[in-house]
Amino acid sequence: MNLNESLNEEYNVITNRMKNPVEGSYTSYLFGKGIDKILKKIGEEATEVIIAAKDSNNSETVCEICDLIFHLEVLMAQMGLSWNDIAAEISKRREKEKMNIEKEAKRKAENRTDETKLN
Repeated sequence: MNLNESLNEEYNVITNRMKNPVEGSYTSYLFGKGIDKILKKIGEEATEVIIAAKDSNNSETVCEICDLIFHLEVLMAQMGLSWNDIAAEISKRREKEKMNIEKEAKRKAENRTDETKLN
């Protein structure tokens, strides 16, 4: 399974739990507790990623990143966002970055700067 399939499959399970709560499901529990609990868990998981990475523990870092992504997906579902929304924003940013790189290359090729020199 590739990353796209994995993320979409997990997101689909999460949105299903939101629409059809299952007793004993951690995901259903999070939705039941609401946005404040979801945000708290994101903060906790982000901190755990930092600690695992600081300890140079790759396997633990991977586990904590997975936990963080899961909780971010819960937030996305809660807010009505999808991976398509995220992908669109990433594409928009890459396009902007590409344009900036091309502008800078053109300025350098023309041997000019946008700075104004005052005497």
